[in-house]
Amino acid sequence: MCVSRRSTAVLSLFALLTFASPTRAADKPVELGNRRELFVDSLLIDDLKGGELRLQTPVEAGVALQFDAPWEGPFVGYPTVLKDGDVYRMYYRGWPQTSDKEVTCYAESQDGVSWTKPNLGLFEFGGSKENNILFSEPGVSHNFSPFLDTRPGVPADQRLKAIGGTAKTGLIAWASGDGIHWRKLQDEPVFRKGAFDSQNVAFWSDAEQCYLLYFRVFTAGTADEKVWQPKGYRTVARSTSTDFLNWTEPERMTFGETAPEHLYTNQTQPYFRAPHIYIALPMRFLPGRKVLTDEQAARLNVNKGYGSDCAETVLLTSRGGNAYDRTFLDGFIRPGVDLGNWASRAGISALGVVPTGPAEMSLYKQAHYAQPSAHLVRYSLRTDGFASVHAPFRGAALVTKPVTFTGRQLTLNFSTGASGGIFVEVLDADKKPIPGFTGEEAVETIGDEIERVVRWKNGDDVSSLAGKPIRLRFTMKDADLYSLRFRE
Repeated sequence: MCVSRRSTAVLSLFALLTFASPTRAADKPVELGNRRELFVDSLLIDDLKGGELRLQTPVEAGVALQFDAPWEGPFVGYPTVLKDGDVYRMYYRGWPQTSDKEVTCYAESQDGVSWTKPNLGLFEFGGSKENNILFSEPGVSHNFSPFLDTRPGVPADQRLKAIGGTAKTGLIAWASGDGIHWRKLQDEPVFRKGAFDSQNVAFWSDAEQCYLLYFRVFTAGTADEKVWQPKGYRTVARSTSTDFLNWTEPERMTFGETAPEHLYTNQTQPYFRAPHIYIALPMRFLPGRKVLTDEQAARLNVNKGYGSDCAETVLLTSRGGNAYDRTFLDGFIRPGVDLGNWASRAGISALGVVPTGPAEMSLYKQAHYAQPSAHLVRYSLRTDGFASVHAPFRGAALVTKPVTFTGRQLTLNFSTGASGGIFVEVLDADKKPIPGFTGEEAVETIGDEIERVVRWKNGDDVSSLAGKPIRLRFTMKDADLYSLRFRE
């Protein structure tokens, strides 16, 4: 019997799952509804043969902002980037060398690529108000961290909120209607049980229906009524609130079966295309791991005491609760060939991943920390492209856990080589192919798109399967699968 070239490819890929684990009767379907799911963890994966979950690499896309104003200095820190309608806003700490007074600075962009520092006329520095300083508030300006409040019914004059402060001041809550003029929600701190000597972040979670606060603590710290003592590893704790003013007792975050690490920041945020998934881009700090020679540090004019450590940005995710997922332990943004980024704390990423094109999103990282050349660098990724299910040229096969969905079409964010492709088969909960949606009836998905509708010989309508437990089987060759979504 003669078998077509296409059928041979499909059958050989299906064979990868011949010895797949049996169906577990206790498997409860993952309720997808019509939400987008990213392959940043193993939530959907039952069997994966021949492929891997692969961490992607952000592409350096140029300098976003030079920190060269006299009120900024080499210790500019803790930037936050957010997209507010048609405007991109950036907030960061300035720490002028001529003063011990920290200031909160502001920059703006129309595209997330080119940034300007507007003359705000709000705060006097060096005898002039021609600067981009918003205010100077003890403690708060050290790590002022805003977010867009997406809670339904939030008052217009509080649509942006922020948190800032140190162990000495406690965390102070702020609000703004325009992103420029800020006011305290109350004079007293709203939270005290943390070390806070880093960027502490908050946001409204639609998934958990409360405000979340992620903040600096230490692994060996002991809690008293004011602060968790700085002992052990730098790590992260979490608290929740329904009103942004009253917060629950802290819960330390867990990291699975991984060795303790210094996570200097946490930079946790809901992903803008799938807000039930929190993306975290902390700086992994390695105190005492010296890369720069004394001569190199002197040539770069690295501030004394900042040439003996190194750091990098890593990727964590969370789906709520006090657990981070550590699927990927490798560096997400390495220090790279620029020696200035091997100085201490030069791996701090900004809080904020924002869309900057139909198929592109951007994130930002500090460079040359503790050096006169301090600046912020933009990095780009494909939309949803933190990680992927990667299939090599020899092929791979993936079967999902049972899922239920709503909608009429299945869409994929994917990329293939010219000789690669993806076939999608729909199975019942017991892994039996469903007629009309079998691998033999699948139309090959090939190309590179952010949202491609999957098709079979009889069309793309899967609404007859909505609400029923199903599995998806992907047979892939020279391909990456970043996300999927059922839609109307």
